[in-house]
Amino acid sequence: MAVTGRKNILLGVVLASCALVGLFVLSVLLVRLALGERLTISSGPGVGYVEVKGVIVDAEEVVKQLHALQKNDDVRAVVLRIDSPGGVVGPSQEIYQEVKKLAAVKKVVVSMGSVAASGGYYIAVPATTIYANPGTITGSIGVLMKLSNIEGLLGKVGMKAFILKSGEYKDSGSPLRPLTAADRAVLQGVIDNLHDQFIRAVAEGRKLPLAVTRKLADGRVYTGEQALGLKLVDRLGTLQDAVTEAGRLAGIVGEPTLITPPRKPALLRDLLVEELAGAVRGAVRQESRFSVNYQLDGPSR
Repeated sequence: MAVTGRKNILLGVVLASCALVGLFVLSVLLVRLALGERLTISSGPGVGYVEVKGVIVDAEEVVKQLHALQKNDDVRAVVLRIDSPGGVVGPSQEIYQEVKKLAAVKKVVVSMGSVAASGGYYIAVPATTIYANPGTITGSIGVLMKLSNIEGLLGKVGMKAFILKSGEYKDSGSPLRPLTAADRAVLQGVIDNLHDQFIRAVAEGRKLPLAVTRKLADGRVYTGEQALGLKLVDRLGTLQDAVTEAGRLAGIVGEPTLITPPRKPALLRDLLVEELAGAVRGAVRQESRFSVNYQLDGPSR
């Protein structure tokens, strides 16, 4: 009886373990579906589809998707759906470069959602055709650097900060001391250079004279309707209009099949690592209070 009892207990443990593994696998699949994960890629000629949503803080996944569509011979054209207020300079430029490379070999049609401004507009400019809704918020061709100073607050609570540095400008923008005229000149030089890079990208992508682009690039936002009149976008229309146009440019008869690239599996481990990495990035930015963004003015990231 004792041996039989132990066997039953062991069997129960095995069954319980299998049930837990099954639940874990099911939960992973549900998370992937909730995040819009496509598990398969359509076969046959069609139009590729990639989304850029939210603040742009990391380019890796979008760049991989664009590159996969470029290598896929079934993809005859690509629709890039943008709903973003912009983001960090580096990642925005990485996506811009990948869109530019893709547009050199395949037609790329951008569809702007509620907002495609600053960095969100930057990544759109190399496209073959840009669609916007009449009320889409776009433009905001500019660069934003946010700084703060907490020296007075530390003084009120009886705290002092001491900084050791290797050069005069190593702590420029530090929240622990006032911004000097020399600091301001150095940082303004960085802003001006990044702004000039943005302007040149827009002028090249939209085939506009540099002088005209500079007048438009004072940081102001435009509606889709205004942007059309200024030649910052090509047409007014919906996402479906953009898909139809991409199919036409690709020579596809009838409704084109949308082909989505493989995405990084949204495993629980990946979600935890991403969350931890985000927390670390946030802590670093909070400590330094130093960020440069192609982004509509809003909460600092």
